[in-house]
Amino acid sequence: MKLSHIEHIGIAVKSLETAIPLYENLLGLKCYAVEEVVDQKVKTAFFKIGETKIELLESTDPEGPIGKFLEKRGEGVHHIAFATAEPLQNSLNELAENGVQLIDKSPRKGAEGLNIAFLHPKSTGGILTELCENPDKSNL
Repeated sequence: MKLSHIEHIGIAVKSLETAIPLYENLLGLKCYAVEEVVDQKVKTAFFKIGETKIELLESTDPEGPIGKFLEKRGEGVHHIAFATAEPLQNSLNELAENGVQLIDKSPRKGAEGLNIAFLHPKSTGGILTELCENPDKSNL
């Protein structure tokens, strides 16, 4: 598997309305995009630092993954995402062949038009890990 950089760090928050100004004042950055990903039951807000982004995640449904996370653990780091330097499906196939437990066996659409897939924390030292592929850029 070939990775190019940390794509983003996902942080679960109760409210984007509260969290965006906090992060703008705390980090001196500007939120450049807010987007709802309906099938994941989440609203996202993005900040960019170099090639890496911070993604704030607000649940739109208490039964969604972020809603459940917030109920169990409260606000905080939810996942780390890496950008693939090869087609995402190739990375997933290689990981599965090496015994890594996949949450997503094939890519699905995520925020910002990226193709995404999650790896189970049981196979990644307890860290929810996301792999991202930008379909608009060559990954070869």
